Amino acid sequence: MSARRFAGGRLVIASHNAGKVREIGELLAPFGTEVVSAGALGLPEPEETGTTFVANAELKALAAARAANLPALADDSGLAVDALGGDPGIYSARWAGADKDFARAMAEINTRLGGHPNRNGRFVCALALAWPDGHCETFEGTVEGTMVWPPRGANGFGYDPMFQPLDRDLTFGEMEAAAKHAISHRAAAFRRLVVGCFE
Repeated sequence: MSARRFAGGRLVIASHNAGKVREIGELLAPFGTEVVSAGALGLPEPEETGTTFVANAELKALAAARAANLPALADDSGLAVDALGGDPGIYSARWAGADKDFARAMAEINTRLGGHPNRNGRFVCALALAWPDGHCETFEGTVEGTMVWPPRGANGFGYDPMFQPLDRDLTFGEMEAAAKHAISHRAAAFRRLVVGCFE
């Protein structure tokens, strides 16, 4: 069965994370979609009780779509490190604490890895596009890489300065936005979203 198409108009980005809203807005720009963030609308952040990225993305998208009575796009993403059993995974933001201190979260990952020879992992992104009637479409993307220390670069957000994609010399934190968008987990999920719901 084909995915439901987005008919255009206003779209809520179901996030209060300014960096994430900016990235998604940039990816949506070619489609002439009017985007507004859940934060700008004063929508509450639902508790993320899902056990997977997809479940949490669906939860956030559906909550925003119903509250705003508009289609809503939510992203749940994070860093999964192989030697840490996939942690921090869906808890990536929580590792940074209430004050969103990702420098501390990156240091925690490096400490837990210690001298482990395997520093590989991936960024995972699940996108959910929901409508006020409860219909929801989901799309996933990943990008493989390795954890570097010390972190490098001041671009991007979150764990970007410690994540170096495979076959690249720069971390996400060192890349310009266009270079990151070309290969990121969010871009991979977004390409699937566009094919399924926008084109």
